[in-house]
Amino acid sequence: MDKYKTLSSHVTPDRIVHHTSLANTLQQLSFLVDILLSYPTIFISQTQSGNLGKKMGTYLSTPKTEKFSEDGENGRVKYGLSSMQGWRATMEDAHAALPDLDHSTSFFGVYDGHGGKVVAKFCAKYLHRQVLKHEAYSSGDIETSVEKSFIRMDEMMRGQRGWRELSVLGDRINKFSGVIESLIWSPRGGETSHQLDEWAFEEGPHSDFTGPTSGCTACVAIMRNNQLIVANAGDSRCVISRKGEAYNLSRDHKPGLEVERDRILKAGGFIHAGRVNGSLNLTRAIGDMEFKQNKFLSAEKQIVTANPDVNTVELCDDDDFVVLACDGIWDCMSSQQLVDFVHEQLKSESKLSTICERVFDKCLAPSTSTGEGCDNMTMILVQFKKPIQASTAEAQEQEQVDEGKLKNASDE
Repeated sequence: MDKYKTLSSHVTPDRIVHHTSLANTLQQLSFLVDILLSYPTIFISQTQSGNLGKKMGTYLSTPKTEKFSEDGENGRVKYGLSSMQGWRATMEDAHAALPDLDHSTSFFGVYDGHGGKVVAKFCAKYLHRQVLKHEAYSSGDIETSVEKSFIRMDEMMRGQRGWRELSVLGDRINKFSGVIESLIWSPRGGETSHQLDEWAFEEGPHSDFTGPTSGCTACVAIMRNNQLIVANAGDSRCVISRKGEAYNLSRDHKPGLEVERDRILKAGGFIHAGRVNGSLNLTRAIGDMEFKQNKFLSAEKQIVTANPDVNTVELCDDDDFVVLACDGIWDCMSSQQLVDFVHEQLKSESKLSTICERVFDKCLAPSTSTGEGCDNMTMILVQFKKPIQASTAEAQEQEQVDEGKLKNASDE
């Protein structure tokens, strides 16, 4: 259970009467009684689970190797994806695959949770929606819209509305609390339904909720025509294969990077044993609000920031495919090793999700003795359909610039 979650919604009958009609109150009280009657059982099961977790650590006695896979395609791309819990006690990864974000744009994202699953699930549900809604997107500025959407995730997870949304995405007891509060608390001022899309402020017992202490990485790839925009915060990674060569389109945000270390120290944090403030082994993430409490600094300058690196390249016919994966894969294989493996598999396998599943089988450790190959695993494999639309002189010039970007990224 996540540290920020509570076992009670702190709802009292007088609050219910204050916010609802008598008829609705009676219905809600009846529903509330049913929920409260189940609390002892839920509490005991969660307490026992928590104690077992402390004794057994973060790993299971045997790995969960069931894989959840999906394939799809449109006129521009063909994709396959898969996820597997593995040795971990819980599955905290999430993903989003929208080949038709709009008529000319595809969106793919992997979200690797830590400290709980809810932030990853929240991002998988809402981040691409925010990209679409941002005013910069309609003007063609995808880079700005995706950058602002990463920061927006932190803002949306605060307050009563944020607490309720996270609760519904969380464990059973928090789903009950979220359902109860959604019945009782309504947006301030009786906003109409069309205003709710603007994430209206809600009154409630969690109005001062500062956001989750758990978090997630986010690595997304957005394709429009021949343009590929990659945004990343954390240590998930996006890699492109160009003529069989692997090029990193994202950078792993680790405490050892000088630019990350400088920001952390200036914000009042420290690095101990390779971890931010001695606890977090990455330097950028969505959520993790305990590292974002300096009211005198912008979101981009906090100890841990959700601000992504954004990299844009022009696709060409030399590009084979792109891979997005969480660090459960990259801990076991280098970028080039994965690209080579995928190319070898493509000789005899056309179903892309099957290739992802075979990557998991290759990475899965036989035991938990080393830690490598024991993490949750999520991978999205996207093939480009040829020919990729672009052949102007300007595009060719941009391609030469991109070659430089790709080489620099792969050498880091």
